[in-house]
Amino acid sequence: MAPNPTPPAEPQDSPDGYVGLDAERAERLARERGWSTVRSLAPGTIVTMEYREGRLNFEVDGGRVTRSWKG
Repeated sequence: MAPNPTPPAEPQDSPDGYVGLDAERAERLARERGWSTVRSLAPGTIVTMEYREGRLNFEVDGGRVTRSWKG
């Protein structure tokens, strides 16, 4: 049987620090800090509830991050 893969490490980084930033700058900064996946979503976008290690989500309105969360 094959071993289970090790999930990507999650950076020790607070999602709250991205709120208010320009979306492009926030995404660039998140990738520099080690987030393997960065996802930008419009307000009210329907998303699945699965938690993905190493993913950072941004809710973007008017080009600015209004909410940020892990998973």
